[in-house]
Amino acid sequence: MLGAGLAAAFALSAPAPVAAKDTVSLGIVAFLSGPAAGPYGVPGRNGAEMVIEAINNGTLPAPYNTKGFAGATVAAEYIDESGGNTKQVSEYRNLVQKREVDAVVGYVSSGSCAAIAPVAEELQKLTVMAVCGTPRIFEEAPREYVFRTMSHATADNIAAAHYVKEMMPEVKSYTGINQNYAWGQDSWRDFTLAMSDLMPDVKVSDKPQFPKIFAGQYGSEISALSLDDAELVHSSFWGGDFEAFILQATPRGFFQQKKVVLTVGGVSAYRLGKRLPDGVAIGSRGPYGILVRDRDTPLNKWFVETYHKAYGEYPSGAAYQYAQAILATKIAYDKAGEAAGSFPDEKQVRDALKGLEFESFAAPVKMALGNGHQAITEHMYGIVQWNESAGQLELRDVKVYPAECVMPPADKTSVEWIEAGMPGAKC
Repeated sequence: MLGAGLAAAFALSAPAPVAAKDTVSLGIVAFLSGPAAGPYGVPGRNGAEMVIEAINNGTLPAPYNTKGFAGATVAAEYIDESGGNTKQVSEYRNLVQKREVDAVVGYVSSGSCAAIAPVAEELQKLTVMAVCGTPRIFEEAPREYVFRTMSHATADNIAAAHYVKEMMPEVKSYTGINQNYAWGQDSWRDFTLAMSDLMPDVKVSDKPQFPKIFAGQYGSEISALSLDDAELVHSSFWGGDFEAFILQATPRGFFQQKKVVLTVGGVSAYRLGKRLPDGVAIGSRGPYGILVRDRDTPLNKWFVETYHKAYGEYPSGAAYQYAQAILATKIAYDKAGEAAGSFPDEKQVRDALKGLEFESFAAPVKMALGNGHQAITEHMYGIVQWNESAGQLELRDVKVYPAECVMPPADKTSVEWIEAGMPGAKC
């Protein structure tokens, strides 16, 4: 009787197993209107949509060809990231508290992510950030519920400095034009610090330009940059700002006057095509888009061919980045469910995502920083070249930089590491 009583008491106190679910609901946030929609938000949504359909049908390439998230069908609700941080926080609370989504995936803008991260922790909801670049998300506070599945902006700018040293060793001075908020400020800071390490004799201008995000008109800034003696111009412009800058600067002969490195230029490469000036150096925030279009792996070939067939164009960086966030979430659900022997709860999913290493569509991903919440990947740059006979944009002199070359170690912030001379970098 005593043994039976203890068994009964234990049964009453033990947590009940998590019931199987038919559906996992995701809120997916991307710019669906405004100047960032065309180059970033719509391709991001398309990449997520395409991969979710393949997950639900079990048609992703192996080893990801099991159906659903731990067997559950994925249902997605798409939310517009436009409208500012206050609106995004309100939308996020609505997704979590009223619509009761199982997870939130997305966000492009660093401002959005900076606003959402503390709210996600407050509401204790799994949130997988697909793009936003500021390193501050995980360097300024520990996170339990927030993850980011691609490298942050430090990699963009350290890789850019390496590329300048390797491909433009004759440069003697540089300046920049970057948006005046966390993303642009962090990008310029990291680039200048990396340049001081890698090319200490190169002079930095005291007149870099910081226009307001989404300003749209850059005539005065282009004039100021043209008058600056600096030979090289660095820019982390993205979305509509990037495209407006290119289209406004080109008729003025700006790209014949200056060498230019564009850390996010690859995202708009297909949209601009021939209008993207020959000779500029571009990145795509990692191994994405035009930089990896011809990479010969089963996952990448499937992604490029399926996206082109579905949308009539090649996948840009944003398409890859959103697809990668969805894939990581699936892997975490599947891994957690397998370990639990039943449908996993949110904590089990978060534990599975923490420190995860996986092969994505273009390259391996390691959740190596931020106590396993921040990813690192290799990084790439190349020089734009229009192929008239083929009628398409191509890249030459493409260079690949290992993740451990361009991202800080786990025990250092980005600034600490660069200021110390990037000790231990494996290039």
